[in-house]
Amino acid sequence: MCCLPPRSRNTPPVTLVLDLDETLVHCDTTPVSKYDFTFDVECNSFTYNIFVRKRPFFAAFLEQVSHWYEVVVFTASQQPYADELLSIVDPDRKWIKHRLFRDSCVYTEGNYVKDLRCLGRDLSKVMILDNSPHAFGFQVNNGIPIRSWFDDEADTELRDMLPILGRMRTMADVRPALDAMFKQAGKVDAYREQA
Repeated sequence: MCCLPPRSRNTPPVTLVLDLDETLVHCDTTPVSKYDFTFDVECNSFTYNIFVRKRPFFAAFLEQVSHWYEVVVFTASQQPYADELLSIVDPDRKWIKHRLFRDSCVYTEGNYVKDLRCLGRDLSKVMILDNSPHAFGFQVNNGIPIRSWFDDEADTELRDMLPILGRMRTMADVRPALDAMFKQAGKVDAYREQA
């Protein structure tokens, strides 16, 4: 099943999939002293007030990668929450072209896995930036790991990703370069040997 509409003539050749929570933002339902905005969301007959912190360099990062890539946010979060949050931070979808939620994930062994085949894109031209390597466990060579972010105002991970992403946007196949940089397949193999 394909979750995205077909590519158009104007669609950039490479797709960048971004995780949401602890990659781009951190959200909390308990009041916090520093936050960028709040919003209410109804889920399972409850209304939650969500406190949102945007990761440092959030806007500059999204502005830049949206010029280079077809940008997709793919989150294991439920749609009511994530859709509302994304509608606040990118109301006109100028940065993020497509949104995928928990219902597009595969639930396996207690984890929500983002099977990139559901995008309907050539996997040689798809990358996923995610703080949870389990999330891209079906296509480890497409993954770019990033440290989880909660509230560190000195964090520079998004800014530091830009030179890497700038180089990746013209590659015929992103997977060999990602494997050479991040060695995710080797880490998975080592993990399986220990299990």
